[in-house]
Amino acid sequence: MDEYKNIDLLAIGDTAIDVFIKINDAEANCDLEGEHCKLCLSFGGKIAYESATVCYAVGNSANATVSTSRLGLKSALMSNIGDDENGAKCLEVLKNEKVDTYAIKIEKGKPTNYHYVLWYGSERTILVKHEKYGYEWIKTKEGEEEYSPAWVYLSSLGEDSLPFHEDIIDYLKKHQNVKLAFQPGTFQIKLGKDALKEIYQRTDVFLCNKEEAEKILGIEEKDIPKLTKMIYALGPKIVVVTDGVNGCYSYDGQETYFMGSLPHDTYESTGAGDAFSSTFVSALSLGKSIKEALLWGAINGRSVVQHIGPQKGLLTREQLEETLKTITEDYQPTKVE
Repeated sequence: MDEYKNIDLLAIGDTAIDVFIKINDAEANCDLEGEHCKLCLSFGGKIAYESATVCYAVGNSANATVSTSRLGLKSALMSNIGDDENGAKCLEVLKNEKVDTYAIKIEKGKPTNYHYVLWYGSERTILVKHEKYGYEWIKTKEGEEEYSPAWVYLSSLGEDSLPFHEDIIDYLKKHQNVKLAFQPGTFQIKLGKDALKEIYQRTDVFLCNKEEAEKILGIEEKDIPKLTKMIYALGPKIVVVTDGVNGCYSYDGQETYFMGSLPHDTYESTGAGDAFSSTFVSALSLGKSIKEALLWGAINGRSVVQHIGPQKGLLTREQLEETLKTITEDYQPTKVE
């Protein structure tokens, strides 16, 4: 690969296939505040489903590379896939999206991650299985310089990935000019903030949702601006915490901004967080302010939830900029005093 020095964003994280199974014969039971919801299905019976849609080359990091590429930036993915037909299809999708795939390791004798998404109403419950891969930092070519992207975008990795995080930290220590965006996945949250202390301290932009922030901090907190400041205390320079249709908050150590949800009808919600997060980082990499990045993220997140899967609705740079012209003053980020 000849253009690795010009990469804008190198995303690191697991890649998977998602099968979206649309079901109607179910119930969502929530507490009195409409939270802590459980998806309930008849036990021991047969559940009819309406449709099944397969999406290849998904996952937080893969979604981020596609998002970044469509916005006109050069992206690469460092990931692991199996040496099966599903892995080959993932590579094909990424290459068609102009994502550099040199750093994707093909695991001999192992399957590609395969997840099932139970899609009920506009929400989804995902059944995940992360294969045990041999995580390692991938250099470009023998004897050549390593990747030198403007940004590293770190997200979901499997439960055996702690040593790999140490490799990532070593790389970042040697490349102080490379910025780090961290959108933790399930197992990274389970590892705990202490185990990933150096990652948090090195992070330039941290992104997660409200529930994830509470798990990371080990608390229950309704006040999202407080959550952003508590995450900020762990080391990140900019913190963004999202809360679904209720909008999101950012904090950079000085100012807190609130970005409300843009008017829309949600068809299927998977990938909204990935679209928002990757677009926020892409906007910053293009020299946009935090306020502008929040609006960019909200626009792309809104587009994604109007389609099945996390990538179909991702906008091109031209489409996003055209949409920007339609956003009124009522839907701009506001400073929180």
